Amino acid sequence: MRKLQNHELDRLSIAAFKKADKLPVILVLDNIRSLNNIGSVFRTADAFRIEKIILCGITATPPHKDIRKTALGATESVDWDYQKSTLKAVKTLQGAGICAVAVEQAENAMMLQSFTPERDRKLAFVFGNEVKGVGQDVVSACDHVVEIPQYGTKHSLNISVSVGMVVWDVWVKSQ
Repeated sequence: MRKLQNHELDRLSIAAFKKADKLPVILVLDNIRSLNNIGSVFRTADAFRIEKIILCGITATPPHKDIRKTALGATESVDWDYQKSTLKAVKTLQGAGICAVAVEQAENAMMLQSFTPERDRKLAFVFGNEVKGVGQDVVSACDHVVEIPQYGTKHSLNISVSVGMVVWDVWVKSQ
């Protein structure tokens, strides 16, 4: 088996990416501290043609060298916006008919493998701070809470890993 070269991967140009159909998903980042995590989220969003990222609170915004280091250009392809308040961003999305889903460990949370997105309804997944998670006010405001099952000794996953798992799950279920 031969490893493919980059020129053989037939990837979209940025202009073609902007025009391409997107997965009807918005990623909302609630007070993310790590610039490398933010860059990784951009790369995942690019890989699966996510519609948009909303950066909230203390979450840094492009251009920034540490975001750029892990995003590898995805800040140019993926649409993004900044909102000071995560709660206000979620309520605005819901007002537009978008289903808000917190990714968090919470009472009565649905396990990710059991979550089935509604057909023809756009989703906004909210991912929280590396230490504190998604703010309680935001969790309470969301339409659903989804939990990624874990079976080891740790209490959480890295946010960029969580984003990848959730986006992959939604991608597979949408095909």
